[in-house]
Amino acid sequence: MADPILSVRDLKTQFFGPEGIVRAVDGVDFDVYEGRTLGVVGESGCGKSVTARSVLGIVDRPGRVVGGSIMLRPAGGGPAIDLARLTNEEMRKYRGPEIALVFQEPMASFSQHYTIGNQIGEGIKLHMGLDERAAKKRSIELLDMVGVPQAARRVDDYPFQLSGGLRQRVMIAMALSCDPRVLIADEPTTALDVTTQAQILDLLRSLQQQKGLAIILITHDMGVIAEMAHDVSVMYLGRAVETGTVKEIFEAPRHPYTRALLRSIPTVLAKPRTRLPTIAGSIPHPFDRPKGCSYHPRCAEIIGAVCETAEPPAVDTDDGRQVRCFLHGGMEAAKAGVAA
Repeated sequence: MADPILSVRDLKTQFFGPEGIVRAVDGVDFDVYEGRTLGVVGESGCGKSVTARSVLGIVDRPGRVVGGSIMLRPAGGGPAIDLARLTNEEMRKYRGPEIALVFQEPMASFSQHYTIGNQIGEGIKLHMGLDERAAKKRSIELLDMVGVPQAARRVDDYPFQLSGGLRQRVMIAMALSCDPRVLIADEPTTALDVTTQAQILDLLRSLQQQKGLAIILITHDMGVIAEMAHDVSVMYLGRAVETGTVKEIFEAPRHPYTRALLRSIPTVLAKPRTRLPTIAGSIPHPFDRPKGCSYHPRCAEIIGAVCETAEPPAVDTDDGRQVRCFLHGGMEAAKAGVAA
């Protein structure tokens, strides 16, 4: 496999508030490759969206990236650039032409005071140096490419005149306006009906095949991951607890949290009127993180005092996966620490 376009190592993002420090992202690693989709999955509150915003350098105050590296391989070759070390002004060069984000909520991500053509064209004029007329022409081409009907007329519409599905398509058109190499799609099908959801996913898959896009797909829907992703990173409380290919994750999940997520998916084989399996408890409050393994209060496979007091290391398995669980390694060092 070729070198990754984007390589993230030990990424840490924290929010500094009056009540204390929230470790929203606490040491995340992943690689993104050309023409492949990395699915980032987990419950709400696991740090998925903050991870995406950290990559783009748009974490809201009082949060900031405090550690790790975000290495971007330039299109023309040369040494990789650490985006985590750039200022906001320096990052503007890479937002749009290199990495773009499809925001989570299309109903609230547009300004209602400007037309969609104006909002798409703003980035085009800034990064591509086109004038008003040329930017509008490109905006129409983009709207047509993502399947917006009557694009030449719709370009002058305001966001409130569009349905949720059309707004999501416009959001994708905006993200693609400067031909990025990496597209981050943060819950791109949230609040959409199943028919529109299928259309949006088909659109992303088609655009990836046409342009060789590297996609980071953030979702809590394991069904979407199964359909769209090549590689998977399962997040829990700011950490990736398991990574691997989609085939490995679905056929032989290693981490108890991954197994619990997969068990909670409804299937056509389930007996009618039977309750779906659930994960006990809920994600801990950010100011009350449990000691030891962050998942141990909800885990059905807890190993007594070890999981309650020691943090599991990231273990590389024989099949090339990475798992944070004492069931797969690190037990001896943990026991020694507990005994001490």
